[in-house]
Amino acid sequence: MNAEAQMSMSLLGLSVGDAFGEQFFGDPTRVFPHLLERRIPDGPWRWTDDTEMAVVLSRHLERFGEVDQQQLALEFAEGMTVGRGYGRGAYEILTSILEGVSWHAASRRAFRGQGSFGNGAAMRVAPLGAYFASQGLQVVVEQACRSAEITHAHEEGMAGAVAIAVASALASAPSASLPLGAAWLREVHDLVPGRFTRETIAEAITLEGAETIEAAKTLGNGSGVSAPDTVPFCLWVCAFKATDFETALWETVSALGDRDTTCAIVGGIVGNLQPPPESWQTSRESYPERVTALPEGHR
Repeated sequence: MNAEAQMSMSLLGLSVGDAFGEQFFGDPTRVFPHLLERRIPDGPWRWTDDTEMAVVLSRHLERFGEVDQQQLALEFAEGMTVGRGYGRGAYEILTSILEGVSWHAASRRAFRGQGSFGNGAAMRVAPLGAYFASQGLQVVVEQACRSAEITHAHEEGMAGAVAIAVASALASAPSASLPLGAAWLREVHDLVPGRFTRETIAEAITLEGAETIEAAKTLGNGSGVSAPDTVPFCLWVCAFKATDFETALWETVSALGDRDTTCAIVGGIVGNLQPPPESWQTSRESYPERVTALPEGHR
């Protein structure tokens, strides 16, 4: 399978996961019966910023073959749709870019100059890992960092993106199968920079026999909207609970938390091996149609 086809599989899984997880916010009297009975919500399923940014990133890679940070920053900013769930930090960074601030300055001045360590760079990056898988894991790491830095300049924000990109690349290998297992999770861990996200992934490896709620209590479920609080749990699900696409997503959403994002991440990884059920695909609304035009004179 060529790189663009593999990326499309991951993007499909991500977008369906995102839209599926988004259905489980709101009134508990509506949400919990669906969770307990594993009853599919009625469509259409509306996607969030997770899908919008992943689509922009995927289309960028189709056009350029690599991450051009200046161009991708503009595409993220111009592609942002208010009302799709963008966090305050991402909104401020992307709005600043539209106003003419360099992406480098906008990203680094976030969170009092620390840069963001949120889960936003991880939520969109699985298709990138699938795209670069055949070029080697060091290329995956480098390109994931470049894609993350535009909005998540903190080391942990980039670590989360690296973890998910590497996870997706490894999941796209012909030898990969579900569930992906402890050896896969160790290989991901070994390539993750930083401290907190990496340490929590190491803890996830020790929880192979845990129940989902127990694992979420230990690793986090995205409630803190940070990379260390989100990425390790998603990888744990893929490693130990993802016997098929549907099971992977039900296990993920059962932990609640930042459920559109955790489901997007898991869907983007598992989608490399197995597509979502057809009925889930048709329930998800169509991809965003807008594509940022190439600037005049660009390669």
